[in-house]
Amino acid sequence: MNATTTTTRATEIVLPGVVEPDGLHVQVRDLPAPSQGQVVLRMDATGVSFAEQQMRLGKYYDQPAFPFVPGYDVVGTVVGTGPGVDRDLRGHRFAVVTKVGGWASHLIVEAADLVPVPDGVDAAAAETVVVNGVTAWQMMYRTAKVERGDTIVVLGANGGVGSTLVQLARHAGIKVIGTASARHHDAVRELGAIPVDYRDPTMYARIRELAPEGVHAVFDHVGGPALHDSWKLLRSGGALVNYGSAATKDEPGSGTLPVLKLFGQLMVWNALPNGKRAGFYNFWAGKRFRPASFRARLAADLTQVLELVEAGVLKPQIAARIPLSEAGAALALAESRTVLGKVVIVPEP
Repeated sequence: MNATTTTTRATEIVLPGVVEPDGLHVQVRDLPAPSQGQVVLRMDATGVSFAEQQMRLGKYYDQPAFPFVPGYDVVGTVVGTGPGVDRDLRGHRFAVVTKVGGWASHLIVEAADLVPVPDGVDAAAAETVVVNGVTAWQMMYRTAKVERGDTIVVLGANGGVGSTLVQLARHAGIKVIGTASARHHDAVRELGAIPVDYRDPTMYARIRELAPEGVHAVFDHVGGPALHDSWKLLRSGGALVNYGSAATKDEPGSGTLPVLKLFGQLMVWNALPNGKRAGFYNFWAGKRFRPASFRARLAADLTQVLELVEAGVLKPQIAARIPLSEAGAALALAESRTVLGKVVIVPEP
């Protein structure tokens, strides 16, 4: 298990503060040699999630102080190993959730966080389902616990998480009502959901027409005042799973207060004696106090998702592939809300 002793030159995209997407900086620096239990990963694909969009505005809960390198997840090839790490990992492709740091040509990560990517799965395809796939899988099976024959509502069915949720649910024999702009209705229908226009002021009434007895689960990344309408869609025993607050993304001030208000509202609803459940999905739940079990759960769930991609059950929705040096354009495109799927950042040509 000889360690890597040479340094690696890395190109990184830096978020310097609250700036427009074109305000990102490019820096080049030498990475130190990997320490005990670490590897050097060459980025094959990373991407833009809602988290980076919030971080740009300084509104993502518990984000690091500016400046920092964003990038929530990454798929890459091991090119160097630190002490205590099997050299045979070199040359193999893995996925890893980083929270920050993924927008770089090379980065150092913990070997224990690596999840193997099947040889037959393209790096960009795998990237679309790292955080998005784990989020969708865990919300469906660990949080909402929906079953075959159930009916669910997916807000933003054309997005990265939403499109994955639709496909997982349909594969499991679950009926899906998915909201999206009219331009994406054909694509959402092709994924297997019944599309409803989220711009329609009668959207929730339309959903109730489609499911007059109520639905078994609503997956809501929007939050805000309309969260009440999502709650009202549930039948007895149903679950409201909130996993974001997109409605407050552009509001001035800290992002902590809207999240705290959201938590409070969900707790109140969850305490009501009507058989319904409400909760906030936290991707990082358990990491601080049970890191080993967190890693095991993440690896198990991501492996299941990647196997579905390899089998052709999950069709990754890649909105665009944009070179690392144009990360600002990738961020702007993702924020435009005009795309289907995930904007993927790839190495320079």
